[in-house]
Amino acid sequence: MKYAQFVMGPAGCGKSTYCATIQEHFKVALKRTCRVVNLDPAAETFAYDCYVDVRGLISVDDVMEEMELGPNGGLVFAMEYLAENMSWLEDEIGDAIDDDYYIFDCPGQIELYSHLSVMRELVDMLQNQDFRVAGVYCIDVNFIEDSAKFLSGALAALGAMVNLELPHINVLTKCDLLPPGADVEKYIEGDTEAILQDLRTTMHPRYRSLNESLAQMLEEYSLVSFVTLDKEDEDSIELVLAHVNHCIQYGENLEPQGGNFDEKDDDREDEMMDYPQMES
Repeated sequence: MKYAQFVMGPAGCGKSTYCATIQEHFKVALKRTCRVVNLDPAAETFAYDCYVDVRGLISVDDVMEEMELGPNGGLVFAMEYLAENMSWLEDEIGDAIDDDYYIFDCPGQIELYSHLSVMRELVDMLQNQDFRVAGVYCIDVNFIEDSAKFLSGALAALGAMVNLELPHINVLTKCDLLPPGADVEKYIEGDTEAILQDLRTTMHPRYRSLNESLAQMLEEYSLVSFVTLDKEDEDSIELVLAHVNHCIQYGENLEPQGGNFDEKDDDREDEMMDYPQMES
């Protein structure tokens, strides 16, 4: 069995930084290899060591030039082209063996997860290649500055969860930017009633009913909660990774390599139980 994270989220939410952080944690703390695959044909630079780059097959710049499309149309065309040429990606990761760990850094355009089939096709291919895949949906702390914006981010995460049907974790990134004492509990726990209370006092009545309906949808599904990631805090990184690995049951049969295991591991296991997870 091979293992993978499918890292999603809107543009600029810190997906690539998340990938780099997890890869570095594997290397330094776990003494293991984590291969990162770039699936964003519009990417420019990476903070991580890129094992496979989709731009070796197709890039948005080339599509825009040859097809005379805009950035969004070019990205959708490029991803559909990847889906039609899935054998390229299969060959690129074809040397994966049991217990190998991959992270797939995905594009940020929401339509790829809302109504197009390409990302589901990629997931199905990985599962057919004997990968256990966890969905990781990232939004950053800027989303909690505005309750309406947070609701939209949470709904996008819910859409990805439902459409991809993967064991799933939602991550609130860039928590190193939070001011001391910031109250984020209602966002982490997905407390829609507390979020709505903020909206009732700040939003124009014209939009209040719409946001109440959106919040009710989140409440009915009761699936969206978040775990926080502070890339400067090793405990935070370990907790996020523990959530993801719990989803895909990674590490159960592995021997420890250079790690120090103590009572903190039990504490992390207790913390993990506080966050609901969508099981496949």
